[in-house]
Amino acid sequence: MIELIRTNDAVTISFVESLLRDAGIDYLVADQNMSIMEGSLGVLPRRVLVDTEEAEAARRLLADAGVMDGDAG
Repeated sequence: MIELIRTNDAVTISFVESLLRDAGIDYLVADQNMSIMEGSLGVLPRRVLVDTEEAEAARRLLADAGVMDGDAG
């Protein structure tokens, strides 16, 4: 799996999840439960991962939505 985006912004994570789900792209949000270790402060970023085969389509989708730079990755 490839990291698509890393952020501690819960709204961005939710938006990215919605975009990927609607596009039928499988994803994994990693480090979601790290808030337990850090005391729920939201300091540690969460990562959205996608399969290597779907990474380019996912990057284009997020770039078109204005979430990330089209040249990222």
